[in-house]
Amino acid sequence: MSRDGHMTPGAGTPHPGAGGARVVAPVGSAIAVGTFALAGDEWFDEHEHGFHQLAWAPQGVLAVRAAGRTWVLPSTVALWIPAGTPHATGATCAALMRSLYFRPEQCPHTWPEPCVVPVPGLLRELIGHLSNDLAQGGPDAAARRRAEAVVLDQLRPVSVTTVRAPLPADARARRVAEALRADPADGRTLAQWGAAVGASARTLARAFAAGTGMSFAQWRTQLRLEAAMPLLAGGATVSAVARRVGYGSPSAFVAAFRRGVGVPPGAYFAPASRRGDGV
Repeated sequence: MSRDGHMTPGAGTPHPGAGGARVVAPVGSAIAVGTFALAGDEWFDEHEHGFHQLAWAPQGVLAVRAAGRTWVLPSTVALWIPAGTPHATGATCAALMRSLYFRPEQCPHTWPEPCVVPVPGLLRELIGHLSNDLAQGGPDAAARRRAEAVVLDQLRPVSVTTVRAPLPADARARRVAEALRADPADGRTLAQWGAAVGASARTLARAFAAGTGMSFAQWRTQLRLEAAMPLLAGGATVSAVARRVGYGSPSAFVAAFRRGVGVPPGAYFAPASRRGDGV
């Protein structure tokens, strides 16, 4: 408990400086709501909480790194982060992060790993409602308990795969990977890359498989999707993003995105007003 009687999310809670952090958690509440302003490319160092967290940005695009994966989160989705999970949180552009913190002993959800949760209109409004304390026009204790119960009922994970393109350990393969990170649209074959870095195509293929757990083709697809995420989140068209990351047509990119993420980009990045209750 803090000196003013509010539940605090505990050690490891991010505390941005100039952003004006604010945590609302009246006495007896099961859910605390933290509001943090983030500048573009601003990250909180890796930390963990003693509370479950739902990381969400009503404005801008949030990114979370945890368990060796990265999630890019437009306002249509949030990320459930179980208590005790080391993670780093940041923004791909200026964003307002609004995180919910749940007391584990008062939370019926026990999902053991980070998972994506849709944020439909009702949940969005409830989070905003709980982000204000009584002095700011927020709910009284009884109304807050009712709203918290509805929030818990609204949380439903969806099957969305994270995009992951780790760097290989082999120095020559890493040079290739770093060059492709700088220009995902570079379409050179492994043989052509081998000529550039002084290795055979077979050697590079083995290095990517050993260092990333994926074939070169699989890894490059993951890299292109990773590069596409912040562009789509920033409002770029599918056609423009497809060209930027190396796809010959929008349909080829959409198909790759659906295979890699689990839903097409139009569903994952749709404005909340067009989504209804699904992703």
